[in-house]
Amino acid sequence: MRAIFFRMSESSFRIYAGVVAFAFVGFLLSIVSPCVAEEAHVLRLHHFLNAQSTVQRGLLEPWGKRLEAASGGRLRVEIFPSMTLGGKAPQLYDQARDGFVDIVWTLPGYTRGRFPIIEVFELPFMVATADSTSRALQEFSEKHLREEFSDVHPLLFHVHARGSFHSRNKAIKNMGDLRGLKVRGPSRIVTDMLSALGAVPVGMPVPQVPQSLSRGVIDAAMLPWQVTVPLRSSELVKHHTEFEGARGLYTATFVLAMNKKSYASLPADLRKILDTESGAALAAIAGPLYDRDEERGRRIARERGNKFVRVSEREAKKWRKATESVVSGWVKRMKGEGYDGELYLREARRLIKKYEQQKN
Repeated sequence: MRAIFFRMSESSFRIYAGVVAFAFVGFLLSIVSPCVAEEAHVLRLHHFLNAQSTVQRGLLEPWGKRLEAASGGRLRVEIFPSMTLGGKAPQLYDQARDGFVDIVWTLPGYTRGRFPIIEVFELPFMVATADSTSRALQEFSEKHLREEFSDVHPLLFHVHARGSFHSRNKAIKNMGDLRGLKVRGPSRIVTDMLSALGAVPVGMPVPQVPQSLSRGVIDAAMLPWQVTVPLRSSELVKHHTEFEGARGLYTATFVLAMNKKSYASLPADLRKILDTESGAALAAIAGPLYDRDEERGRRIARERGNKFVRVSEREAKKWRKATESVVSGWVKRMKGEGYDGELYLREARRLIKKYEQQKN
């Protein structure tokens, strides 16, 4: 009897041990499987300004946090500022196109003539507020920029607030003061405008501005106020010239562009989250951010004792007339390249006015 009991006990033990082992394996799988299924997708984002810039501090970092929260941690953005992954600012677009990184934030105008349609928003006296103009550009892009940016997946288009002159030694009070001055411009349209105004245009990406000012390579730079803070350019100049009126002298356009394969490789639900947090929703955040952040740059310049010039609306009419050739020249050039520049110009103006009226 004892032998029979022992054999039965041993058999029961084996069954019991098997059940426990099976349950334990099931428990481990219940922990491990979700971890595998919920593995985070990390998107590497590269840009040319530093980590304290408006775009990183105010736009890209909060955007990344919203994506992470909405996806339950499955979608994360890792930001690399100041070209830390290599290359130069004009190469950023191709870095996104070629998959060197997942996302870039950059200026299309840094590659002269490559993106002619978007230039319509950089024409003289087009820009209103960064808010209304960014919303207008984003809507414009959905109809007119798909082909121009077809080798990437655009997430956002926007502009900066109206730009100003920042000059080393000479105050710019009228067009005559520009004659012979070497002035930095960010894009083809802006350098064309500087030529029409009598200046000597020098095209260069914004990271080169501080060194160029300090060495006298340029006498002045066209910049929005917000970027003067990370560049510390107010320490290198003495004078600042702004324009009164409903329209600013110039702006520059920006794109947040994603590699197409990186976008397509995301699960459908994560693509939906990315789409929801980008486009028009993100443009509605970017524009007001750039408008608000202008005052910080002005305050720093005032505290340093720099001098300010305000070009009146009456004086600005002379500047507008002098730059009409830039607008007509762009329309003519577009026609020669097979584009309807007049249509784009009318549409851009209509959309800017539309979003201005929505704010009023």
